[in-house]
Amino acid sequence: MSTVETPSTASAPPPTTSLASAEPRFKSKAAWRFLLLICLLGLILALRESQILSGSASDRLQTFVTIFLSIFIEAAPFLLAGSIVSGLIEVYVDKEMLYRFIPRNPISAALVGGSLGIIFPVCECGVVPVTRRLYQKGLPVSMGIAFMLAAPVVNPVVVASTYAAFGWGSILLGRLLFSFLIASFIGLLFHVARPQDIFLPEQKQAIDEQDHHAHQHEGGAWGRRFWEGLGLAGDDFLDMARYLIVGSMLAAGMQTLVPQSALLALAGGSVSAILAMMVLAFVLSVCSTVDAFLALAFANSFPPAAILAFLVFGPMVDIKSALMFLGVFNRRAVLYLILLPLLTTLALTVYLNLNVRW
Repeated sequence: MSTVETPSTASAPPPTTSLASAEPRFKSKAAWRFLLLICLLGLILALRESQILSGSASDRLQTFVTIFLSIFIEAAPFLLAGSIVSGLIEVYVDKEMLYRFIPRNPISAALVGGSLGIIFPVCECGVVPVTRRLYQKGLPVSMGIAFMLAAPVVNPVVVASTYAAFGWGSILLGRLLFSFLIASFIGLLFHVARPQDIFLPEQKQAIDEQDHHAHQHEGGAWGRRFWEGLGLAGDDFLDMARYLIVGSMLAAGMQTLVPQSALLALAGGSVSAILAMMVLAFVLSVCSTVDAFLALAFANSFPPAAILAFLVFGPMVDIKSALMFLGVFNRRAVLYLILLPLLTTLALTVYLNLNVRW
């Protein structure tokens, strides 16, 4: 007599956890953190309007809220634009399409990455979600780093604003050239790093499962894919906005507590003037589309090399962008992304300040 074999649970393959099932939980945590930050902001605004605080504390709180709102309102539209570009990249750009335009040589890849801002004109806020999505499509590490650091300067909008502030001269040309070279150099340095050593685990998992997502978004009506891209853009915006809020709060707190007069007192030294302007760029966290006009206000107090350091280092790394890096890279990689632009910009501008007559 023959027996009918029934499937057993012991022979069944163990269940696997895909990125698709893990992503909703990740987005849910991001949503709760974002709502918590909104509630904290509401509490700060309520305290500002109340009479609980003393006069001095109330003035400081009012200054903090004003600076915070100015930074956040200035940066949020650019983060939204970058998130929209990120969502559309996910549904309309596949890995094969991207590979056709990626140079195989690491030096060429870093140089091309440093010039991608011409195609994707995004500032330091919008470039992070775009870079994260391009990594998930198979962009090389070196190319993505170079793009992320250079795009806030090497794009038509920033070129136009810098020209309006300083005209066609050494400041504009130096800003473009140094931003491109420094970003490409740092991107090339990251070529030797392994992805698992620099990315967050969930980001690395998304990169490993890019084929699954590529097939998931293939086909379908153009309109449906467009709305799907906007939905993904909303997820990206929600995920990155928490870093923007915290970064804006930290920048506002630094500007409220640290007097700018202390930095201006360092304007006389060849090295101290450059360090002061770089610290100022990091603390102020001004968007790269308008920072040239702020730098123009310091042109009579600081040497041109210090102004150039402000315009080169600030768009690469400031408080809010450094925190947004934490949404893609681990802490060690973020530390390198802060120190490497700082040291290279400092070395180049100090050399210019000591050896070049403007």
